[in-house]
Amino acid sequence: MSEGDEKTSFDVVVIGGGPGGYPAAIRASQLGLSVALVESTHLGGICLNWGCIPTKALLHSAEVFQLAHHMKDFGVNAGEPTADIEQMVKRSRQVSKRLTTGIKSLMKKNKVTVFDGFGRLAGPGCVEVEKDGASVATLSTSNIILATGARPRSLPGLEADGDRVWTSKEAMMQSEVPGSLLVVGSGAIGMEFASFYSDLGSDVTVVEALPQILPVEDAEISDVIVKNFIKRGVTFHADSTVSNLERTATGMRANIRHGDAEETALDVDRVMLAVGIVGNTEGLGLEGTAVEVDRSHVVTNEWLETGEQGVYAIGDLAGPPWLAHKATHEGILAAERIAGLPNLHSILASRIPGCTYCRPQIASIGLTEARAKETGRELKIGRFPFRGNGKAIAMGEYDGMLKTIFDANTGEVLGAHMVGHGVTELVSNISVAMQLEATEAELMHSVFPHPTLSEALHESVLEAFGQAIHV
Repeated sequence: MSEGDEKTSFDVVVIGGGPGGYPAAIRASQLGLSVALVESTHLGGICLNWGCIPTKALLHSAEVFQLAHHMKDFGVNAGEPTADIEQMVKRSRQVSKRLTTGIKSLMKKNKVTVFDGFGRLAGPGCVEVEKDGASVATLSTSNIILATGARPRSLPGLEADGDRVWTSKEAMMQSEVPGSLLVVGSGAIGMEFASFYSDLGSDVTVVEALPQILPVEDAEISDVIVKNFIKRGVTFHADSTVSNLERTATGMRANIRHGDAEETALDVDRVMLAVGIVGNTEGLGLEGTAVEVDRSHVVTNEWLETGEQGVYAIGDLAGPPWLAHKATHEGILAAERIAGLPNLHSILASRIPGCTYCRPQIASIGLTEARAKETGRELKIGRFPFRGNGKAIAMGEYDGMLKTIFDANTGEVLGAHMVGHGVTELVSNISVAMQLEATEAELMHSVFPHPTLSEALHESVLEAFGQAIHV
């Protein structure tokens, strides 16, 4: 690591060491470029430290806790299970630390120079790195990749205080399970924490401003999840907003406006805000450059290039979909573009799968049924319930379904939507199929092993064309 005002030259400087930035740095190094990575807080970014990974560790703990309640169903006898949220949190932090430590090793292995500090553009081809108000280094380069990610959005009257009103970060660091919890927003983050705290015994209420819970998902999948959560005691208010929050003696009072109806008050112990994210564009030195910022994200072309020569933007900073795996692939594409690799393919949003790790899980890729109908194409739609799958029944995990959508004339896979145990692992089958431009014929003639959950995917394809065997 360089110190002082020494000027160091690199082929590529990456600002941000999250799931987009550090893979970009590795790939650029693999291609023979000299690379510097500037990270102000933690290698691994939000994803590894406060997002994807630690939340999945917590959700798995909750899943194990729920499974323990049904041990007798599997012929296992033990005492009454109890949830130790402090131990769950401790384990999630250990999982996170293990992975971030691994990234440090990867940087060393790939000869990436890491600068501990905040990076900002300081003129063409120049990046200033500062730490605690002091200069760390001045870097010169021909190529800059902005990968600074995003942070939770706040709304007027709905500001987190870290105590009674949480963002996702506070939600994953609690030492006690609240008796009641209001989750504002029913996207992936909101539904994952609604699932987690509901599984641990909280009385959970979810408020969503749009008419559909899980608004980006297929409506049929949303219906399955809502019915499942209601059975678990979760309350939903769709087409509703929280106008403001008031602190009470022991918790918070939320004023909820239901469409055009009058407001109602709800008293809860804690509130979690999951109302979206905003890109970290501040302080990057974008003023005076040709980099365009649209609301909260940096505008790029299909190759992740901004309006400023030699400056790229990737991941959450570059807009939706806000997914770690999208950031990773964008980082790699940017590095390969800089290196001049031929025959590159831009990333199609329609081929990026999305996953929500609540219980049961949700996974989707491509067009929903509603969006597919808007294209005017003739459709073939197949559905298969997990209750018809032998492996799911053997596991006692048969709540859910798979849905596949095809162009009736060409057999093109337009989308797939899944809810149930393990579906976040199954969606990759459709991701590969779409990338290979496979049709229903290739999927129907592929041999799926028995007994597996993946057979349900095969059956949904068969059902779309009237050939299902087990339904």
